[in-house]
Amino acid sequence: MAMQKTTVAGIGVAVAAIMLLTTVFAALQANQTFSNTGALTTVNVGAFSDSGCTQALSTVDWGTMVPGSSVNKTIYIKNTGTTMVSLNMTVNAWNPANAANYVALTWNREGTVLNVGNSVATLLVLTVSSSVSGITTFGFNATITGTQY
Repeated sequence: MAMQKTTVAGIGVAVAAIMLLTTVFAALQANQTFSNTGALTTVNVGAFSDSGCTQALSTVDWGTMVPGSSVNKTIYIKNTGTTMVSLNMTVNAWNPANAANYVALTWNREGTVLNVGNSVATLLVLTVSSSVSGITTFGFNATITGTQY
């Protein structure tokens, strides 16, 4: 009987220790923060921080993020060329390379057609996965291209 009590007590202690470690790990992960300012380049269009398209934009400051969070930024894309264009965004040059497994940049203007001189408010969304590990800072390049339509 005494042996059973010890075994049951030992299992109880082990379960309590696992629960405590899981809670501590989750708290540490939830308190982890990430900083990033992403490079933004454009081809055949301009990116601007204001709706009047007077303040050119070459970086986006995403501020401080935590795992499982998203940050929304509104920018303005203007067709500065001489023909109608269709918008496309690519994201590359992730640093570190495995950041692409945990971080995603999306937008709401893929395939949007812009007439010459027109601009459009654009929502960029940067999301950091809740399962991110081993990364405290990251970087990437986003390129917005206006392809002749």
